[in-house]
Amino acid sequence: MAIFRFIPSSIKDICLIISFFFIFYLLSHPLTSPIPTVNTVFSVFQPPPTTVTTTTIRHLLFSIASSQKSYVNRKPYIRLWYSPNSTNAVVFLDRPVTGENSGATEESDLPPVVISGDTSRFPYTFPRGLRSAIRVARIVKEAIESRDSDDIKWYIFGDDDTVFITENLVRVLNNYDPDKWIYIGSNSESYEQNHLHSFKMAFGGGGFAISRSLGRVLVRVLDSCLMRYPHVYGSDSRVYSCLVELGVELTNVPGFHQVDVRGNLFGILAAHPLSPLLSLHHFDIIDPIFPGYTKLEAVRHLFKAVKHDPARILQQTVCYDSSNSITVSVSWGYAVQVFDGNRLLPDLIEVQKTFSSWRRKENFFSSLHMFNTRDYSKNLCKSPEVYFFEDVFPDEKNSYTVYKRKVLTNCSRSNGIRNLINIKVFSGVDAEIKQINAPRRQCCEIVRPYNETMIIALRSCRTDELIAMNP
Repeated sequence: MAIFRFIPSSIKDICLIISFFFIFYLLSHPLTSPIPTVNTVFSVFQPPPTTVTTTTIRHLLFSIASSQKSYVNRKPYIRLWYSPNSTNAVVFLDRPVTGENSGATEESDLPPVVISGDTSRFPYTFPRGLRSAIRVARIVKEAIESRDSDDIKWYIFGDDDTVFITENLVRVLNNYDPDKWIYIGSNSESYEQNHLHSFKMAFGGGGFAISRSLGRVLVRVLDSCLMRYPHVYGSDSRVYSCLVELGVELTNVPGFHQVDVRGNLFGILAAHPLSPLLSLHHFDIIDPIFPGYTKLEAVRHLFKAVKHDPARILQQTVCYDSSNSITVSVSWGYAVQVFDGNRLLPDLIEVQKTFSSWRRKENFFSSLHMFNTRDYSKNLCKSPEVYFFEDVFPDEKNSYTVYKRKVLTNCSRSNGIRNLINIKVFSGVDAEIKQINAPRRQCCEIVRPYNETMIIALRSCRTDELIAMNP
């Protein structure tokens, strides 16, 4: 019996046979799953989507540097922004406050008090400086170690005379990821102070924020940094130096205000940038920000507007009455300036130099600031008429603020200004929230005719609308 044998002549024949059977198998067994697409293939290498949670006031921990000497007098500033029902905050003192009317027992409307740890082992060699700078710098470590939890996303640091606009701070920080290394603040208004310390440092009096992920690393290395920087002046310089060694740079946000100036702050407050107001400092050093008030009363008065619409506070809006040739600049919740004639917007957003330099003996170098300034005439008749914030009247969807002229002059004014006593500014509530990332100045309309009272309505500018006087 013959035996059938198929002996392929080459490897090529074997491959052809295998291919034949494989093709036959595919034809008789169709695929039950779809062929993967390019997007499907690349999705394997993409990280899974992260869950984004909204930052609220409860995700912030405020750590306030104070002292036995200053705390009693600075409590009223803390009360302005601290809410025991919602704000996480701690006040750090060098030693317990004792004596009559000291508030030695904790007060329910103030944050709990903690006594800072001993810092005597750290060297301090800056001439004429204060060793307390080491204690204040180390508050960063003590605060984060004491409250290191996923419930805290941001650690905020400031002084006992730093006044925070907490609602605006929450909105700004909500745009950043606390699980990345982020250091947020701003530098000084004084060119000289930045030159002496650093243009890339967040000044502590204005306050600064550190993300939780950065904070967890910073606490492990801060003490070693304090040993290497005995020669720098302040606490903020020490924290900054350590962050630089970690490779982190400042995210500069203009809303933090160190207020390294003296005297009348009017020019700075009347031309605030579009960034939300986040903090103000040095109220004990500057003049009262409202005429006829004490320094503390003036800040409380500002907070009447802050509490109603924090996102809008100090936002500058300019509008024109071309029929009477009048220019009006509104700093919401603070003051309204009324000018005779046409004043161009680029000139009005420059800061009037109503204040003096931080250095008492001013020279050219110390007179320089980190923003454009224009002269402010001490001659009242060459200055605009100024109407200061009086009160706010809220409504469900709208509100109006009232501004009154405090100083009466006998200057020659145009007909549109001569009899003007009050100004009412109507606005929607909280209209600026969406403008944190892409801010645009608002527009306004002056309702005519007017005599003793001018009515102004704030509104969003139209797409191609220019803020200028119509010909």
